[in-house]
Amino acid sequence: MSRIKVISYEEASGRLKEIYNDLISKRGKLAEVHTIQSLRPESIVKHIDLYLEIMFSKSELTRAEREMMAVVVSKANGCMYCQKHHAEALNNYWKDENKTETFRMSYQNVQLDQKELSLCRYAEQLTQNPETAVNNDLTEPLKKIGLSDEAILDATLVVAYFNFVNRIVLALGVELEENPGSGYKY
Repeated sequence: MSRIKVISYEEASGRLKEIYNDLISKRGKLAEVHTIQSLRPESIVKHIDLYLEIMFSKSELTRAEREMMAVVVSKANGCMYCQKHHAEALNNYWKDENKTETFRMSYQNVQLDQKELSLCRYAEQLTQNPETAVNNDLTEPLKKIGLSDEAILDATLVVAYFNFVNRIVLALGVELEENPGSGYKY
């Protein structure tokens, strides 16, 4: 149960109802991570714009790689809501529920290529120990495998975004919807 007031779809009116309807139209359904922001409707718009830019814009990083990083960050933070949602999104690309669930539990237990493994390590390290970046270049392993500065920025944005969202979800008690992966447009 959320820890703050949430205006449901049925209760929504005016601008909030417009925003909810737009989300349903574009994303397939309304997520609890958005309704938790119902007291600040325009923050939902800004949030989804940021999400779409970070997760869907053109990048050297594939959609699957970005979803992998989302799962790793969310696992490190203990955010089950985002783990489940983004494991479902990852499985949309992998089409292997066993592999996806094994990955969600521990990315080290799944066969990954060098780029995927490096991105997962980067996501985990920057999430668990961000202060180590002050004296250590955490981007060096990514550079060594040939990622451009633009791709490294994209990876950092994914990590930062999911740390942001995980904290909203955990602090405000956002609960997982029934069938979290079904109905969304990937």
